[in-house]
Amino acid sequence: MSSSLPKVAWIGLGIMGSPMSENLLKAGYPVTGFTLEQDKLDRLAAAGGTAAASIAEAVADADVVITMVPASPQVEAIAYGPDGILENAKRGALLIDMSSITPQTSIDLAKAAAEKGIRVLDAPVSGGEAGAIEAVLSIMVGGEQADFDTAEPILEALGKTIVLCGPHGSGQTVKAANQLIVAVNIQACAEAVVFLEKSGVDLAAALSVLNGGLAGSTVLTRKKDNFLNRDFKPGFRIDLHHKDMGIVTDAARTVGAALPVGSVVAQLVASLRAQGDGGLDHSALLRAVERLSGAQV
Repeated sequence: MSSSLPKVAWIGLGIMGSPMSENLLKAGYPVTGFTLEQDKLDRLAAAGGTAAASIAEAVADADVVITMVPASPQVEAIAYGPDGILENAKRGALLIDMSSITPQTSIDLAKAAAEKGIRVLDAPVSGGEAGAIEAVLSIMVGGEQADFDTAEPILEALGKTIVLCGPHGSGQTVKAANQLIVAVNIQACAEAVVFLEKSGVDLAAALSVLNGGLAGSTVLTRKKDNFLNRDFKPGFRIDLHHKDMGIVTDAARTVGAALPVGSVVAQLVASLRAQGDGGLDHSALLRAVERLSGAQV
């Protein structure tokens, strides 16, 4: 293992964080991780990483700290306070937050970190579990150009499309737009699936030809089998997409942008969650359309 590569601390080893941290290990980076589930720490250690007993221990010696947790409250919980990242990372460290949170949370974090001599990038991702495993994520970054230049080789081990979108919070704004497009796209696909099946058409054949034309999309490519097999094992949970639709709805209201279709899909995501499907993959929007169409789901 090359000692010239920066030492990385990874906080949050969930559906996305575990495969992403393993891709850094494969690229030769030394990774020390912390997360709340022991089995995830064991997995990191088995992949060649080092498991830490606390955030403070994980970040103490790190040149780069990467965080991948569910939402703004978790980012605040791991960043702030005596046991958090800002109090325990060294001056000059670079904190890359890859969680999907509100743009304002990212802006506030960057400001608080600067007072400790810690640089911050918001770097949320798109591509889901498959993109994380295959290291083909799209990574939208907010922050300073110099910090982006430092982070880029690390991000290249995790994703394929890596773009600095503007100052702190910009990555989160672009991610919010991403989640809007994905949710509306899944909803449109779900409605088409129910329409096709009720019409008696061969669904596999129909989706195959649709995906070859203008109706085709990464969403349809990635989620086609979920629709065909009614397999809603979570790659990206409805609970998290519900959170993201709240972020984009709120941010759009703040800047005065109308989201007429997005607002409807946000309500459909919320209703699916209220019916107990929050733990399913977001392709389970199909279940909501089925219910509206008279199926007992």
